[in-house]
Amino acid sequence: MDWTPVTDWLLQHGIKILIILLVGVLLWFAMRKIIPPLVRRTVARTKDKESKAGMEKRTNTLVNVFMGAGKIVIVIIITFMILDEVGIPIGPALAGLGIAGVAFGFGAQYLIRDLIAGIFIIMENEYRVGDVVRVADVGGLVEEVNLRKTVLRDLDGIVHHIPNGEIKVASNFTRHWARAHLNISVAYKEDLDKVMSILKRVWEETAKDPIWGEFIISKTPTFLRVDNFGDSGITIKLAGETQPIKQWDVMGELRRRIKKVFDEEGIEIPWPHTKVYFGNSPEQTPTEK
Repeated sequence: MDWTPVTDWLLQHGIKILIILLVGVLLWFAMRKIIPPLVRRTVARTKDKESKAGMEKRTNTLVNVFMGAGKIVIVIIITFMILDEVGIPIGPALAGLGIAGVAFGFGAQYLIRDLIAGIFIIMENEYRVGDVVRVADVGGLVEEVNLRKTVLRDLDGIVHHIPNGEIKVASNFTRHWARAHLNISVAYKEDLDKVMSILKRVWEETAKDPIWGEFIISKTPTFLRVDNFGDSGITIKLAGETQPIKQWDVMGELRRRIKKVFDEEGIEIPWPHTKVYFGNSPEQTPTEK
C-alpha cells in the first residue's frame, strides 16, 4: 500500500493543525494566568461597600464566567481554523448554521432569555458563588453561576439547576451583612424587665466571646422589645447584625445560652396548656330544676 498521499497530507496539513491546537492550548493557559489577577484588580477598584469575603466571592464568580466563555470562544475559533485547513469551506458551514438557527429559533429563544438574564445577574452582582439565596422558590447555597443557569445546593444536599430566565426575584441572605433574629417566648408571670436584661446580657457576652465575637457585628442587640402577646406566653424579639452566612450559627449559639441562663434563673419558657373537663368542672354544681 502506498502511504505517500497520507504522508504528504500530514506534512502539508497535519503540522499546521498541530500548531493550531498548540495555539489553542497556549491561549487557554494564557487566559488562566491573565484573567484571575485582572478580575481581582478590577473588583478591588469598585466603589461598592463590599467585605473582603464578598469581594473574593465576586472575583471567583466572575473568573468562572469569563473562563467558561473564553473556553467556548477558543474552541469555536480553533474548530473553524481546522475546518478551513482540511478544506471544508467555512462560508457554507456558517450558512448552514444560520438556516439551522432559523429552524431552531423558537426553541433557542429560551436559551437567549437565559443568557440575557445571566448577564444582568452578573453585571448587577445580585449573588455570587458561596452566597445563600432563594431564587425561583428554591433556597440554597450557590455552587455555580454562569450565563445560562444557577446551581444551588439546599440543606438536604439536593442540587438544583435553575435556568437564569426562570429567576424573577432573587433574595440574597448573605449580602454585606446578615441578621440573627430570634423570637423568645416567656410565661406571663415573668418579670419582662428582668428577662430583657438577661437577653441583652447574653447577647453582649456572646459578642465578646473570643470565638463567636468575630461573627457578630452588633456588640449590643439592634432590636430588643416586647413583640407579641401570644396564647401561651409573651414574645420578646431579639435581633442584631452578624457576618454574612453566620446568622444561623449565631442564632443556634444564642438559643443554647439563653436556655441555660433561663434554667439557672428559673424563667419559664411556655408551651401550650389545655384544660379538659368531662361534664361539670369541680368548682361548679349541677343546676337543679
